[in-house]
Amino acid sequence: MFSNRRNLAVGAFGASRRGERGFTLIEILVALAILAAVAVVFLLGLSTSSRAAIASRQSVAVDSLAKSQMEFIKAQPYDADLDHNPPQYLMLPADQIPDGYAINISAERLNPDGAADPTDDDDGLQKITVTVSHNGEVASTLIGYKVNR
Repeated sequence: MFSNRRNLAVGAFGASRRGERGFTLIEILVALAILAAVAVVFLLGLSTSSRAAIASRQSVAVDSLAKSQMEFIKAQPYDADLDHNPPQYLMLPADQIPDGYAINISAERLNPDGAADPTDDDDGLQKITVTVSHNGEVASTLIGYKVNR
């Protein structure tokens, strides 16, 4: 009776009796290489998605800043005198412009047909261009129109 139990116990762990002694060093190294390759691909994917998220966040910030500036300009009274281009009161307050960002505004008179007006006459239509720079590089340009109503 005890010999049957001993044979069952040895049979469960008796793979070495049939000439199998476990994994070889080469098999372990191949398995580790495959695991390392999978880990590297996973980490590269995380790195790429992180960079894409940062770029997307900056793009959203630039677009939001340009749109805020344009809406701020449109909310101000119409200014027919573009000789002081742009009027300082058309700029967003400094505390609303994050560090590293700069805004440039230009305005030009237009004829009702949309062509640039070389004369000093103001027909009540202006083309406003808002350019947002981030760290010295132009990041976004937004063009809008202001009408004297």
